[in-house]
Amino acid sequence: MKIHISKHSPKPIYEQISSQIKNLILNNKLKPGDKLPSMRELAKILQVSVITTQKAYEELLEDNHIETIVGKGTFVKKSNTSFILDEQYKELEDKMEETVRLAKQYKIKEEYLIQLVKEFYRGEDIDG
Repeated sequence: MKIHISKHSPKPIYEQISSQIKNLILNNKLKPGDKLPSMRELAKILQVSVITTQKAYEELLEDNHIETIVGKGTFVKKSNTSFILDEQYKELEDKMEETVRLAKQYKIKEEYLIQLVKEFYRGEDIDG
């Protein structure tokens, strides 16, 4: 599990950790049932305080992305499919919003944009 933190980021380190773990889950690099490093192990790897990793894990627990089993460890929660779908839809909406904004900026007609989306979705050749 690769996590990169920046001490220069305006985002708190615990949020950097939790958001990167969420992204690893979303991108299927961490799968349901995968064991996460202990808070101490992760703190040692990232060279941060255990309190920081504890706060990141607490956020992930609250959001229902991970679960802790006493005596066994912390694992990616098995029922996180709704999270993955929500995040995928959010990412798609963000990209579509940007695409529509660009299309308007370039004065591309709505009908042409819809045609492009249909062709891309179907895997058709755009030029013919």
